[in-house]
This record gives sequence, C-alpha cells and structure tokens, in this order.
Amino acid sequence: MLQPADSNKGVLPVGLKERIQNEILILDGAMGTMLQSMGLPTGEFPETYNITHPEVVRQIHRGYLESGSNIIYANTFGASKKKAALSGYSYEELIVAGIAAAKAEAQKYNAYVALDIGPLGELMEPMGQLTFEEAFEQFSGQIRCGVQAGADLIVIETMTDLYECKAALLAAKENSSLPIFCTMSFEQNMRTFAGSDYRAMALTLGGLGADAIGINCSLGPQEILPIVRELIKYTNLPVVVKPNAGLPSPDGTYYAVQPTEFAKAIAEFVKLGVNIVGGCCGTNTQYIAAVKKTVEGLKPVKRCPVKPCAVCSASRVTEINRVCVVGERVNPTGKKLFRQALIDRNIGYIVKQAVEQVEAGADILDVNVGIPDIDEKEMLVTVVKAIQAVTDIPLQIDSSDPMAIEAALRVYNGKAIVNSVNGDEKVLDTILPIVRKYGAAVVGLTLDERGIPENAQQRYEIAQKIVSRAEYYGIPRRDVFIDCLTLTVSAQQQNAAQTLEALRLVKEKLGVKTLLGVSNISFGLPERELINKTFLTMALQNGLDLPIVNPNIPAIMDVIYAFNVLTAQDINSELYVERFANTAEAKPSQQSIEQLSIGSCIKKGLKEQCREEARRLLKSNEPMEVVNSYLIPALDEVGKEYEAGKIYLPQLIQAAETAKYAFEVVNAAMPKSQQENDKTIVLATVKGDIHDIGKNIVKVILENYGYRIIDLGRDVAPQAVVEAAQKSGARMVGLSALMTTTIKSMEETIQALHKHNICCKICVGGAVLTPEYAAKMGADYYAKDANDAVTVAKAIYSEPTA
Repeated sequence: MLQPADSNKGVLPVGLKERIQNEILILDGAMGTMLQSMGLPTGEFPETYNITHPEVVRQIHRGYLESGSNIIYANTFGASKKKAALSGYSYEELIVAGIAAAKAEAQKYNAYVALDIGPLGELMEPMGQLTFEEAFEQFSGQIRCGVQAGADLIVIETMTDLYECKAALLAAKENSSLPIFCTMSFEQNMRTFAGSDYRAMALTLGGLGADAIGINCSLGPQEILPIVRELIKYTNLPVVVKPNAGLPSPDGTYYAVQPTEFAKAIAEFVKLGVNIVGGCCGTNTQYIAAVKKTVEGLKPVKRCPVKPCAVCSASRVTEINRVCVVGERVNPTGKKLFRQALIDRNIGYIVKQAVEQVEAGADILDVNVGIPDIDEKEMLVTVVKAIQAVTDIPLQIDSSDPMAIEAALRVYNGKAIVNSVNGDEKVLDTILPIVRKYGAAVVGLTLDERGIPENAQQRYEIAQKIVSRAEYYGIPRRDVFIDCLTLTVSAQQQNAAQTLEALRLVKEKLGVKTLLGVSNISFGLPERELINKTFLTMALQNGLDLPIVNPNIPAIMDVIYAFNVLTAQDINSELYVERFANTAEAKPSQQSIEQLSIGSCIKKGLKEQCREEARRLLKSNEPMEVVNSYLIPALDEVGKEYEAGKIYLPQLIQAAETAKYAFEVVNAAMPKSQQENDKTIVLATVKGDIHDIGKNIVKVILENYGYRIIDLGRDVAPQAVVEAAQKSGARMVGLSALMTTTIKSMEETIQALHKHNICCKICVGGAVLTPEYAAKMGADYYAKDANDAVTVAKAIYSEPTA
C-alpha cells in the first residue's frame, strides 16, 4: 500500500514544530563550563553529577531557563556505553538521571528537554576500527533510553565525522518518533576535523530526515559566520547555531568573546535566517540572557536557499551543473577479470578499477557487483566500503535487489545515487521508499513490465510516471535522473534516433537530469570507439547530463570536456585548460616513475599494490634505501598535501595504513640487527582527560613512519608517564589534552618528567593549546596535528645522542 511523502517522520512534541517555523528558539549554553564553575573536579565524568549532585545539574538548567532558554540539553553528552563504563555507572543510569533533572526544571517554564548525544570517542572506519554497525547500536541504546526517560527531542552535536553523525541520525530515526537536531563542528577552512564538507552535511543529513541542522562548538561566532552564510544556501531546514564564546585562554580562565559581543554576533545569524541559537563552550547564563534580550520579538527571516542537483561523499560534493561522467568499470557485465575478482573476493583488483577511473576524470562511480555466484548484498556493502576508503568520489549504487540497495545505502557516507527503478508499479513501490529513507538520488529507466518501448513518446510517458511517483514519495524532482535507454544499433538502427528523441522530450518537458549507458550503442560493430563518441556527441546535444562511460578512453573524455566548453558549462574553460595544459611535458625518468609508483599506491590507499611495489624495489635496492628514498618521501608528500588542504584526515590515515604494507615487506628483508627499533616514543592523554582521538591519530601516523610507539592510553597519571619514559629510554614523550580543565594535568606531567631528570624531549598537543603556552609549561615542542608531530619526531631523532 502506498504511503505519502514523509509519512515516516516522527511526530514533533506539541507546539515545537510550529515554533520552529515561527519563532527564534533559544537553546541553553555550556553545561561543562557551568559544572566546572560549580566545583566539578578535574577529570571527573560530567554526567556522574546527574546521580551524585542532581541539585547542581538542576540549578544549571534552572539558570538557563530563567535566562530565556526554550530548549535545554540534558547532561547526557558523553553518556555512551564505553565512556560511561569509565565512570562506574551504566549509560542508562546516567541518561535517566540526566533527563529527570532537566525535565524537573523545564516543566516549570514550558520548555523542552533534549537528549544530548555527543561523539562516541572512537575513530570510525576507515580511519579507525569502529564499524558503522557498532556505532549505530551504541547510539540506538542511548536513544531508546532517552525516549523512555521522557526526552522531547534528540540533539546530535559536536560531530566531526559525517559517517558517525549519520549512524546517530539513523539510530534516532529508527528508535524514536522525536524531532532531531544535528550539528557538526567545523574548522575555519569550512570543513570538519575529519574533512567533512558543510554542503555534504546539508545534503546528507537533510536527506536522511533531520528536522534541523547546523554548527556548534570549535569556533567563536565570528569564525562560524562565513560558514553559515554558505550553509543556509544548501538547506530548507531550520538552521541551528551554537558557537563557543570565542577561543579560550590556554589555562581556561577566560574566553575571548564577552556576552554583549556574543549576542550581537548571534543577531547577525538571525538576519541570515538562522532561527535556533544558543551557546557552547565558555558560555553561561549571562550569554543566554544577552541573546534573549537581543533576539526578543524577532521573527525568522524567510530564506531562498539554492536547491542544487548534487550528490556527495563526506568530503566531495559533485553538483550536476555541467555534463558529469559516471565511470562504468566497476561492473561485471562483459568483464571476465572483474567477474573472477568478485568470485575470488579480490577486493584490491576492484578498488584499483575505481581508482583508475577517478584518476581518468570520472565524477561519479557506478558500482555493480551483481553476479549469480555471490551474496550480492554482502559484496556490495564490502565494495562500497572499500572504495570509500580510498577515494572520496560519490557513488552510484547499481543493483536490482532491494535488500542489497538498502544495505549499501546504509553504510554509504554521503548522498548516493540508486541505479535504478523503472515504470513497473511493484519496482517503484519497493525501491522508492528506500531511496527516500536514505536521502539518495535515483535513476529511472524508461521501461516497465511490458519491456522497452520502441517509441520515444512512450518512453517519455514512463519517465513522467517515474518522476510523478518519486515526488509522491517525497523525492524532489532534482534528485530523479531519467535513463532513456541505449540499445545497440547493430540490431535495430532506428533505436538510436528514438533514444535521442526521448532524451529531448524528457529534458524539455520534465526538466530533469538525464543519464545514458553510452557504450551499449556499439555492441557487435567494428571501431566501437568511433560509434560511441559520435553517439555521445549527439546525445549531449539532445540533453544528456550524465553519460555512463569508460573514462579511461581519452577520446570519449575529450568530447565531454569540449562540449562543456562550447555550451558554457565549463566556466572560463578552466577544466578544459587543466586537462590539456600539460600534455607536452617531458616524460619522467625511470627512477621518478618508480618513486611515483610506490608513492601513488600509498597516496591512493592501494595496499596490495603497495606491497608488490615494495617487493619490486627490493630487487634492486637495499631495505634501508627503500625506506629512506621511497617510503618516507612518499609519506612526506602525502603530509604536504594534507597541510595544503588538498587531502583530508581520512586520506592521510589511509595513506599511513597503506605504507604499513610496504614497511612489513621491507622489515622482513632487513637483517635482525636493523630490525631493532630504537626510535621509541611514549604517547599519553594526560590525567583527567578521556578524549584520545587526537592521540590515536598521531600514533597511527608515527607508527607508519617507522617509530615504535608506547601508547599509555587516556587519563594517564604523571607518574605512569615518568615510569614508561624511564623504562623505555624513549627520546620523545608526546602528551595530549583536549579540555582546558586538564591543561593543569599536562603541566604537572611535564614537571614530573623534569623533576626525575628524564632524558627526553616533550611534545604537547591539543585543541586548547598554543605554541606560547606549550613553552610556558616547559614543553620542548608544540604539534598542532599528527603531521606536525612527525616533523617534531624527525627533528628529535636527527639530533645526536648525548
């Protein structure tokens, strides 16, 4: 039975939906800042106060409500299963007590209580070991508990990994009917720490059914303002902004932005169309009171957001505002080697096909693994994850199996395309709800249960039916791509003309994007490339937007680049010039080809190929020569690209993990005396700090540069660091602290190392640190990120020993 659009959306608490549309809603300020001011000891789990000091938590809530908050966040931000285990309480106990404390005060003010969900504190795949399914289960437990405890809405906040945010949002959608706000934390480069793009956030979370999206934490209001200016162009949803009170002083004694200045900045957000505002780190009741005074009486500004036709991964958005290439090679049809790779589970071969297409200029990759000999659902999930681990290009999920499609969409990080549906009633009513649930775009084939019409008008009518049915299910027209079907001309020559005429009708009358598998036209004919590129040119002229082609064929790609120039879709011919500007450059020397080969494997995350390249290099080079002349320079080059913003954290970690495959081969070829690693580094997150994602990233990168890491974990006492440094003889100790409250612990650890005359250099890092404060504490070095930590390690180990 058909269900209308958005029928699966949760029912908002009484009055909240209307208030979101018609009012400026005021959130609360920081919970941690207030708890610290009221005696929370350094390193104590804030959520334990829900049980040990509920009166303090209630007092904080009451203060925000009196200051004007319409929505307060329960003190449950860190109450996930693994984090709660460190506190001595279960996450259920902490959440129930937290919601109870908030509701006891909120009901006096006719306010709403949000279950506050923060990051789990672990790196998700492919950067770390936490799988999407594991993250989903952890979030599901928290959400079920919060719903039962009486939360009015769910807030997912301070996320830096879009994948983790998606896991939390799906958990909220599938375990509750409450409204959901999702906010992520961005850097000044308009990306999150993990490299997620603000446009990808809007496309992905909006498509998945969030009720409001936005930005919190990380930056002050002035730094967030430029990001919000762009974000509001990409969403129709209410936008949430909850900035920090500027940047903190390293010792945490003050924040740069005072309440009056903060409120004035919030007014600028409201002018842009933001209508849910509050404060994050460093803000208190004074800030919220100032915001209340500033925005009182204002109404939400009506926005006219851009509605781009776009798909994305977490870090790359492909707007289909020109002819975009869909790579066809990840598909077993007519490809014996690919079919055998699927049977043999040779994922390395499949990933290589994907990477080669990206290098050749594909904008999107079609992913099809459908053969009778395998479990398509399991393999499709495996291949989607593997491709996303090595490239950030958006994917087109190509299958006729609804279970396989849903499984792949579930683990996909971004907004994908589903290929495909057709005019068959059963297919439409089975696949379209899945597409809608996961916020994907969809390809509609102009065929139905009667087959493929030979007549262009009949194909158009099927297209019209598909678009209409998609809109009924809540899929906007801009997310429907029509495939008018390419049939081989060697059998029926008139089919080509009918396909082109159908393209023209669909483009002119429906105004949707169009897609075609171009190479089908030439099956059975000689000189297929000539037929293909001629047909491609004709199809482009008749309105083709998304040709599915082999991007490794230069002549095909040249036609598309030229067409985009001639139709003014390639602004200032930038892409065309970039493609052809360097064609006359000299070929590199044989040595540079070898270096490029191993370096390219490392950069692209091709693990098995990297291993083979290392073996090849060992045939003509000593092991240490391979390390020093090939592997380390390759990693350095990746590091430079990371620093320049050309790649992001997932690619940096993937490159480091790939290099490990080469190091294993090289290490096995070394004499035993050379295998003994004296380049030892002790790493620790200091006492009282339970956040160790940053430290874990540093560990991964340093290990893959060949350093031996002694990882002491998180919440490490100064004496434990001293003992590890003494026992290991490490020449470098790395200390991490994320919270301002644990900077004191870092200073105490540095003092302890000095007191015991440990012969090592101390490097410190963390979000709240600066080079100046690091020096003031007595540290020898400050590292702003993992790549910087490598530079420090090199400097330390290049110094002669005493």
